[in-house]
Amino acid sequence: MPMLLFWVLHKICMSWTESLRDDHFLFEKMMRALNLTAELLKAGSSITAPFLEQAIDFAKNFTNVCHHGREEDSIFPVLEEGGMPRKGGPIRRMLFENGMTRQHAENMEAFAREYLRTDKPEQLIADIQAYTDHVSQHLTKENFGLFVMTDMMLKAKAEQVSKEPPETEEAKLSALGKARRHYEQLAESYDTGVRKQAQ
Repeated sequence: MPMLLFWVLHKICMSWTESLRDDHFLFEKMMRALNLTAELLKAGSSITAPFLEQAIDFAKNFTNVCHHGREEDSIFPVLEEGGMPRKGGPIRRMLFENGMTRQHAENMEAFAREYLRTDKPEQLIADIQAYTDHVSQHLTKENFGLFVMTDMMLKAKAEQVSKEPPETEEAKLSALGKARRHYEQLAESYDTGVRKQAQ
């Protein structure tokens, strides 16, 4: 389903997973920008350390600590209370994929350091592509699978579920010394910067 149609349906439904779905629009922007980063590296362009640090900050902290942390600390426990097993089915799969995302982000950081040290981008390019492919598939599963089931299962707990993710997000970002606005601006500036470099 095209992202525009998903956005329209999302705004009509205004579901209990709304705050988590909103994150996905930031992810989509970063995935496009990271794919362009990989293309620039393939073409021989140099990417500076501060630029790569922005991508790593987003991948490690916003995606994994904040977004996945909110799912794991708030949504998944309530789903378990509603009868969805943790050791099988969608929760187990999403936990496994969240772990894969964390590993890709750690690899990206390590390969970025190696690239900056050696000026050899091959491993960084490969991991960026693996990361964006994985995250894009993961977002689709959440948007049209997990989140749909969540909204259906948790209608009776709407107040609890709609309240907890933003509160959990604020706490997790505060622990990092950041705010959501920082990552919204980061995604925008990274996207703008990489597109300018590609011109």
